[in-house]
Amino acid sequence: MLPKHPTPRSLMNPLEERIRYKFRNSLLLAEALTHSSISLERKNYPFDNQRLEFLGDAVLQLVVTEHLYAMFPDSSEGCLTKLRTRVVSRAGLKNHAAAIGLGGHLMMGRGEDASGGRTRASTLADAFESLVGALYLDGGYGCARDFILRETEEDFAKMASEPEEINPKGQLQEILQAIAPSAPLYELMAQSGPEHQKNFECRVVWEGIELARGSGRSKKQAEVAAAGEALENRKWVARTATKRPRAPTAR
Repeated sequence: MLPKHPTPRSLMNPLEERIRYKFRNSLLLAEALTHSSISLERKNYPFDNQRLEFLGDAVLQLVVTEHLYAMFPDSSEGCLTKLRTRVVSRAGLKNHAAAIGLGGHLMMGRGEDASGGRTRASTLADAFESLVGALYLDGGYGCARDFILRETEEDFAKMASEPEEINPKGQLQEILQAIAPSAPLYELMAQSGPEHQKNFECRVVWEGIELARGSGRSKKQAEVAAAGEALENRKWVARTATKRPRAPTAR
C-alpha cells in the first residue's frame, strides 16, 4: 500500500510526485524507464524494461479483471473481456502513459529517440506496464492496484454509463491509429438476395492485412460486424509484434 506518512516532495523526482509514490529501490524505477534500444548503443548496459513489462502486464490484467468482476456482477465472460480490452489495449495504455508524462522520463537509444520513440504507442504502453511491474515489486500488490485504479478511474466511470461496446468501428480505428497513422478500410465484397432482403458482406483491411469479414442486412451493419470480429481476432498483434526490437543476445 502507499506509505501512511507521505515522503517530502524534495526527496521525490517529478515522476514519483506525479504517481504519488516514492520508490524504496530506485533501481526498479530506473529499470522500468529503460527502453531496450539503449543496449544497441551501450553494449554493457545492465538492464531494460522488458522483464518488468512482462510482470506488469500480468498485474494489470489481474487488477482490471478483478475490478470489472466486482463492478459488473451480472455480465458474461465475453462482455467482461470486451470491457477489459477497453482499459488494457495498447491505445488505452498509451493514453495513460501520456497522461503521466512517461515518455519524457524514458531512457532510450539516440536513434529510437530521434525517430519519435518517446511518443510511440507501443513504447508508451510497454513503459506503463513496466512501471506497474516496478510498483508491484517495490510496494506490493496493493500499491500497484491503487495506482492502476487511480489512473483508470475515468475509464471505469465511462463503463458504468456505457457498459456495452456501442461503436466497434470507432474502437478499432482508435486502436490501430495508435500504432500507425493509416485508418482501417472497409470494402464491400458481395451482396445477395432480393431487394427487400439483401445481405451484404464486407471486409476490413489495415496496412495490407485483412483483419476480418462481416455480414449484415445493410452495408453499415456488415462493416460494424467486420469491426467487431476484428476486435475479437486482433490479427494486427502478430504484425506489430514482429516490429518490436529484439533483446540483445547474451555473449
